[in-house]
Amino acid sequence: MSSTPESPPSLYVSREPIFPRRVSGKFRNLKWIIMIFTLGIYYVTPWIRWDRGPSMPDQAVLIDMANRRFFFFWIEIWPHEFYFIAGLLVMAGLGLFLFTSAAGRVWCGYACPQTVWTDLFILVERWVEGDRNARLRLHHQKKWDLRKARLRLTKWVAWFLIGLATGGAWVFYFTDAPALFHNLITGQAHPVAYTTMLVLTLTTFFFGGFAREQICIYACPWPRIQAAMMDEDTLTVAYREWRGEPRGKLKKGEIAEGQGDCIDCMACVNVCPVGIDIRNGQQLECITCALCIDACDDVMARIGKPRGLIDYMALTDEVNERAGMAIKPIWKHILRPRTILYTTLWSLVGIALVVALFIRQDIDMTVAPVRNPTFVSLSDGSIRNTYDVRIRNKHGEERSFRVIANGDPSFIVVLEGSDNAEVRVPADEMHIQRVYVTAPKGAAPAESERTDLRLWVEDVSNGDRVYKDTVFNGRTN
Repeated sequence: MSSTPESPPSLYVSREPIFPRRVSGKFRNLKWIIMIFTLGIYYVTPWIRWDRGPSMPDQAVLIDMANRRFFFFWIEIWPHEFYFIAGLLVMAGLGLFLFTSAAGRVWCGYACPQTVWTDLFILVERWVEGDRNARLRLHHQKKWDLRKARLRLTKWVAWFLIGLATGGAWVFYFTDAPALFHNLITGQAHPVAYTTMLVLTLTTFFFGGFAREQICIYACPWPRIQAAMMDEDTLTVAYREWRGEPRGKLKKGEIAEGQGDCIDCMACVNVCPVGIDIRNGQQLECITCALCIDACDDVMARIGKPRGLIDYMALTDEVNERAGMAIKPIWKHILRPRTILYTTLWSLVGIALVVALFIRQDIDMTVAPVRNPTFVSLSDGSIRNTYDVRIRNKHGEERSFRVIANGDPSFIVVLEGSDNAEVRVPADEMHIQRVYVTAPKGAAPAESERTDLRLWVEDVSNGDRVYKDTVFNGRTN
């Protein structure tokens, strides 16, 4: 919207599509490697098999919503063990803080799903429509002819197929992948599966194909948060203004008195996936993908100038270089109190999770006293309490469990439906057992209406035991 003398200038500028130019170099190669690695993990993981024995899922990574369990290779997480998931989320957050404090938005530039899928979509676009200049010409071509329609349709179909594969891979994490794949192509899958795939397909198609950098700039909160994680020693992509300015055109071998190394070729701008000019200083939009470093280094090599006009550096490096002093080695930027603190916290959480994983038992129990009535007085003067005991068998086979009350023979334990205080629980299931605990006459303290009681559940096959403390209500005379 244009401004008039009567109205203030508009604060909104219509988006100009960005068509990054192809570039090669060490950072671009690193991005290719990370993209292949992360996409490979995402698409392949649901198809990895893992033998857990009969009647158990053989998918290595499975979020089993129906049975409320999460399988990760040899690890099985139950709903009451959600603290493992919470711990992993805490580790992910601390890891993000650590990497941002050390090297800026490296997560955004290399491993963020939005970045990875956008890179993939741009790669497909380049294969179909050509490099930057060809795509610009096609974009500015107002008239739709057969060639433009063919190229656009081919690109959109490829994008849609990528989105479909993305949505399909996601739903495979929630049920057996081969079985679901067969049901999907035969039309027998649950409508929820088709709906989820459709939503993820369309969002991937839109975010990776059309929104692109707009998600990073406007939708993602991390650019606004990252400043709190960074300081003057954080490594980030920057332009050596004191070396590059004043700019001017320069050919190989030429010497221009008083002119900087920057020849204003715009290579750094043309390769930027968010369309910024890094020479204008640090900007919220910059995702520190370092493609501008590759582009600038290539130009510097061709005109016979030293590389590093655009480079990873810290604010302290700028001060030192302007003063003619030596800059810090990279390890001193990375190893400093803030990053050491984040690393220590991250390690402590990780160690705690590993310890908790190895010390957890293969049986678990909860005890819920039946409150109506709280106790029953029998004709012989004894008192009986009733409890609902939930026994969770985490073994891959059926086991027998014995219920014991306080280890005291004066308490008599009877299991509903059992003659020997034992119950069999199927593999990887939870069983609710009604338990009757009786205190003979004179066994419960006469001075109190409530007696501390400890119920034990013992694995008959190996003697493993767990317990829960509860109370015994009533007193005998």
